[in-house]
Amino acid sequence: MPSPAQRVMQNPLFAQIYEHLWRPTFTRLFSFGGAATEDYDRALRAYLSRPGERLMLDVACGPGNYTRLIADGLTGDGRCIGIDYSAPMLARAADTNQAARAQYIRADAHSIPFPDSTFDITTCLAALYLIPDPLPVLDELVRVTRPGGEVIVFTSVATEASRLPGVRQIAGLSGFHIFGEREIVDRLRAAGLRSVEQTITGQGQYVIGIKPDTPGVGV
Repeated sequence: MPSPAQRVMQNPLFAQIYEHLWRPTFTRLFSFGGAATEDYDRALRAYLSRPGERLMLDVACGPGNYTRLIADGLTGDGRCIGIDYSAPMLARAADTNQAARAQYIRADAHSIPFPDSTFDITTCLAALYLIPDPLPVLDELVRVTRPGGEVIVFTSVATEASRLPGVRQIAGLSGFHIFGEREIVDRLRAAGLRSVEQTITGQGQYVIGIKPDTPGVGV
């Protein structure tokens, strides 16, 4: 049975609210209204949208907020492909966040429809905590990233606040997963990434890792 969060993501009205209101507000909630997460997010957006000829994948792209931003910075044959399982989210993306170098595809993040080593950068931003059985999605992100490419994830993380009695249980009932402090880092390293860096901001974490050029070399 779909979780409450999954049902909401299939709602066309929520797709409109998410694009302009929920997504930026929710980012600030990760820092309890402070600016730490928002500041890091701003720096990440600047990094992802820097000029260049790259092939990029935005997994669980929602209405395409990041996909469009990334695509607008690309040059030459650069492309950013956004995938999402929610048809209403993709319809919203095609309607409001279309760009010359952006493309949207309906797909399951557990089985990304691209060959191994396709993308220069793969991202999953502010979405992994709502995906059922989320850890195999990380394996897929690594699989489709080319050697020397980057995997970038923003998601939840367990903190003192989320360890309070009942918090994780209530979150779980809604379909929101709170990851252990090392859960994402360890899974990405096990999948073969090296130079995995984690930055915790409030209740969220940014994790960036590089896929090694030599198979089997992960640190």
